[in-house]
Parts: sequence; structure tokens; C-alpha cells
Amino acid sequence: MAGDPHSSQPADGQEDLAALRARIDALDAELLERLSERARCAEAVARVKRSQESNPVFYRPEREAEILRRVREQNPGPLSGEAITRLFREIMSECLALEHPLHVAYLGPVGTFTHLAARKHFGHAVETQPLASIDAVFDAVETGRAQFGVVPIENSSEGVVTHTVDCFMDSSLQICGEVVTPIHHHLLTHAEDLGQVRRVLAHAQALAQCRQWLDAELPNAEREAVSSNARAAEIAAQDPTVAALASQAAADHYQIPVRAPHVEDRADNTTRFLIIGSGTTEPSGADRTSVMLTTANRPGSLYSLLKPIAESGISLTRIESRPSRCTPWNYVFFLDLVGHQQDPLIRECLEQLRASADTVKVLGSYPQAAT
Repeated sequence: MAGDPHSSQPADGQEDLAALRARIDALDAELLERLSERARCAEAVARVKRSQESNPVFYRPEREAEILRRVREQNPGPLSGEAITRLFREIMSECLALEHPLHVAYLGPVGTFTHLAARKHFGHAVETQPLASIDAVFDAVETGRAQFGVVPIENSSEGVVTHTVDCFMDSSLQICGEVVTPIHHHLLTHAEDLGQVRRVLAHAQALAQCRQWLDAELPNAEREAVSSNARAAEIAAQDPTVAALASQAAADHYQIPVRAPHVEDRADNTTRFLIIGSGTTEPSGADRTSVMLTTANRPGSLYSLLKPIAESGISLTRIESRPSRCTPWNYVFFLDLVGHQQDPLIRECLEQLRASADTVKVLGSYPQAAT
């Protein structure tokens, strides 16, 4: 009898499930073949570059940005754009490693948000090196010990990372990419009860980003700024009276329980990171240009710098000032403009800036981070 639960015939749902599993197996085999074909193409690209170029460049940020933008736009679902981007990033990372392995320095130790940003941008097939300071990351790239570096530049709630900005004053390195990463801080500690916590360690910006939660939940615990959140987790792993504000990656790496997740004061807490290298980046179609300007301390000097940008209709997304470190009360201005320095509007604007500013230094044009 049709629909009889005691019938010996398999139900339609079971037949459909078996067919779907067979279809998935066939698709997996096809995916594997296509991925292998892509990898072989990457190896062929490397051979062509080595035969035709004396100093071949294997990693092209603009090329990767174009690919990721295209697959997001063409994505039919149901996988999200973020998921598709993550999958293709890893595919490109593994294929690039077949062409030429990349060495990337970042502000460490392991488990920092800068480490996560490096993995997000380059994938897991690159060789990464954690360094103790932003200066050390710049130095590693400048001396060729790393091809690229990853450093934080600004946080959505606490503003610019001044140390990174200052490093650009004396560096010839170029910005060749950016990464925007949501920042979620967790309280990590071996203490069974929060009342046992005597000290909370984290980077100064992390402490500031969790100020309200700490005031409410750990008002009597001493707060101590350390070089990084990962370093805080490393210390907390050895002392049950210490808690650290750090990422889930740090909790996993240092094997510390998460006693309170998501303790940041703002749910939209986000940090922007820069990729630094020695070469320039070609236009990708959706770029940003960072510029450093100096001008004499005279009435209207800042207006004269901003006027050509406003009149050209170029979008100014960031402006920061820092002491010049040469003359008291003279400042260096850092600007982010939407567009590439090869774009006619940006090129003309830069020419006008050179006519009005004392110095103009283009820090780099690079693909805007995918949201």
C-alpha cells in the first residue's frame, strides 16, 4: 500500500538522499579535476614568467583583487560572498605557492589580529613570520627578509595607529593592499571565577575598546598594556590570576578557556590593516591611493592642500596629521583618496598638490579591501 511505513520499498526521501549523495560525489570528482587543472596552469604561468622576465613578479595584488571581485559578482549562491571569497583566496594561495612561495612578516606573536589579517589576505599557503614590533616588520621588508608585511593602521573606534603612520615618514616601502577585519575580543583566563582575576592584560587599544565591559565586570582588576593581545594570552596561560583580551585564535593557540566572549564595547568594532611591499601595484578597478604631504605652518596651508581634492570631486576617505619631527609645530598630513594614481583625476590632483605643498610622497595605490 502506498505510503505504508512498513513497506519494504525505500521511501522517496531515502531514494532522493542516495541520488543527491551520488551527485555530490560526482561534483567532488569534477571539482578536484578542475582544481588540479588550475594548479597546472599556475605552474605553467611560473615557467613562462621565468623564461620571459629577468626578475619575474609572481604575486600581483591587483590581479587577485580582480579575481575575487569577479567571483563575488558572479556568485549565484547559496554560498555567501564572504564564503566564496574565502574559498577562492585559499585556492589562489595554494596555486601561488606552486609558482613562488611568499614570505610575509606581521606584527606578532602568533594569534594577533594582524596574524589573522595576514591569513585573510594571503591565505594559509604563505610562510609567515611574527615580529615583535611594527618597526621590525618594516625593516624585514626593506631588507628583503620578507617580501611583504602586514601592519595595523586604524581602528573604527580608537582611530589611527600612530606608530604605523610614523614608520612611513622614513620608509621607501609602498602600500600594496589593505585588509578590513572585524575585531572580537574575548576574555581568556584559567581562573575558575572572575573574582580571582587580579590583572587584565592586552594591547592598549584593546583595553580601550573593552573599557565599558571591564568597568562593569572587572572594576577591581588592574589593567596593564602589553605589546600585543597574543602576548597577553601567552602570559595569562602561565598565571591563573591574569586574564587576557585576545582572539579565539589566541585562545586556541595558547590553550586558554574563553570565560567571556565578545567583550568589546561596540559590536561593529573593526580594524584596517595595510600590506606593505617594495613594488608598485597596477590599477585593479577599485583602488585607493595614500599620500603623505608636508607644508609650512602658515594661514590657509591646509585649505590649499584640500582645495584641489575638493574641486576635482575625488573622495577623501581619511586625513591624519602627525608632528613632522623636524620642526616644532610643523605637521605631516596623511590622506587616503579613492582612485589609483594612474587615473586621470588622481594624477591631475597630485600635480596640483605638488604645486602647493612643500613635499608630496605617494605611499601607494592599491586595491580597496573587499567588504
